[in-house]
Amino acid sequence: MQIKYPAPRAKLALLPLIAATFLMVSGGPYGLEDVISMTGYAGGLLILLLTPLVWAAPTGMMVGELASAIPEEGGFYIWVNRGLGKFWGFQEVWLTMAGSIFEMALYPTLFVDYLGHFAPALTAGFRGPCIGLAMIAVCTVWNIRGAKSVGEGSLAMSLLLLAPFAVLTVIGFLHKVSGPAAQVAAKPLSHVDIIGGILVAMWNYMGWDNASTIAGEVEQPRKNYPRLMWIAILLVTVSYLLPVGAVSHSGLDPNSWSTGGWVDAGRALGGNWLAAAISIAGIISAIGVFNALMMSFSRLPLVMAEQGALPKVFSRVYKPSGAPWVAIVVCAVAWAGCMFLGFEKLVILDVLITGLSIMLEFWALIGLRIREPKLHRPYRVPGGLLGTILIGLPPLALMVAAGVRNHAEKIGSVNALFVGCLFIAAGPLFYFLSTLRRAR
Repeated sequence: MQIKYPAPRAKLALLPLIAATFLMVSGGPYGLEDVISMTGYAGGLLILLLTPLVWAAPTGMMVGELASAIPEEGGFYIWVNRGLGKFWGFQEVWLTMAGSIFEMALYPTLFVDYLGHFAPALTAGFRGPCIGLAMIAVCTVWNIRGAKSVGEGSLAMSLLLLAPFAVLTVIGFLHKVSGPAAQVAAKPLSHVDIIGGILVAMWNYMGWDNASTIAGEVEQPRKNYPRLMWIAILLVTVSYLLPVGAVSHSGLDPNSWSTGGWVDAGRALGGNWLAAAISIAGIISAIGVFNALMMSFSRLPLVMAEQGALPKVFSRVYKPSGAPWVAIVVCAVAWAGCMFLGFEKLVILDVLITGLSIMLEFWALIGLRIREPKLHRPYRVPGGLLGTILIGLPPLALMVAAGVRNHAEKIGSVNALFVGCLFIAAGPLFYFLSTLRRAR
C-alpha cells in the first residue's frame, strides 16, 4: 500500500537537491583535520582519493538504482522494508536514528568550535553549549518551513562556505609558509592512526542515502537521483582533495592540525582576514549540514507513523509547508542531549551504527533484485545480481575496520564497540514493543 502524504507547496529541483546532498554528506572540508593529524598529508590525500572509490561510489550506485526505482517518501526505509521485510525495515530506521544521535551532535560542536576560533570570549564557559542549543532551535524552525526552503538555503550556504577554500587553495599552491607554522624537515607524525583516519574519511563521505527520504518532495526523482549521485560524489571529492593538497604544498606542519585547524591554516597562509572568513564559513557549514540532515532524518518517523510502527502523533505536519513538525521537534530534542561527547568518539560511533544501516541497504538492493526482478529500474547497477553483490564488498570490509577501531576507543570505562552494540541490540527490542503496541 502506498501512503499518501500532504503535498508540499513546491518541490525540490535538481540544483537545490545537489546542494542539500552536498551538505548532508560533506559541508566542505571541515572535519578532515583529524585525517591529516592521524595520517599526514600523503596518507590523508591517498585515503581521501581511495575512500570515494571503495565507499562513496558503491553507495552512490546503490542509491541511484533504488531511489530511481522506488522514489517514495521515506527512501531507504521503504527499500529495506520491501527488499528484506518489516523487521529489517524497522532496524534500518532504528540504526539510522541511533546513529543520528551521535552524528547530529557533531554539528553544534563544530559550530561552537569555529565560532570560538573567531570570537573566543563568545563561547567561553556555559555560553558555548547555549549557543549550540540556539543553533538547533534555529534549524528546527527553518525545517518546519519545508523542504523547498531548506533546499534553497542549502544552495546559498554551499556557495558561501566553499568560497574561502577556493582562496585558500590558490594561495596554498602559489606560496609556501615560513616560521613556526612551517613544517620542520621530515618531522614525523606524533600520533599515527591509519584506521582512525580511514574512519574519519568514511564519515566525511557518508550520507548519500539521506537525500532519498525526501523523494516525495523532489522533481522528477526517477531521472534526478542517478544524476545527483555522480555529480555530488565528484563535487565532494574535489572539495576535499584540492584544499588538502594546497595546504600540503604550502609546508604547514601536519602535527599542528586539530578540530578547527582550517582556521589556523588560513591565518598562516592568508592572514587574519582569511582565518576569519574560514571561521564564518565553518559556522555556515555547521548550520547547513545540520539543517539538511534534519530535513532527511525527520521524514523517517513520519513514514513509520503512517505505517503504524510509531505513534500517530509523528505523522502530524505543518500544513502550509507539509513538514512533519512533531518529528522535527522530537528529533531536535534527542540530538541536543548528546552534545557533551568529544568529536572523535562521536564520529567513530556514528560510522559503526550508521554504516550498518547502509549495509542493510546494500542487502536490500540484492533482495529486491531477487524478489522483484521486473521492477522498473531507470538506473541499474551493472553486472546483474553478481554486480549488486560485488559492489557491497568494499563497504563491508570498511565496516569490519570500523568494528576493530571501535573496540580500541574508550567511552568512560568501556570501549566504544560495547556502547555501539548496546544501541544495535536495542533495535530488535523496540521492534518487539512496537509489534505489541500495534497488536493491542
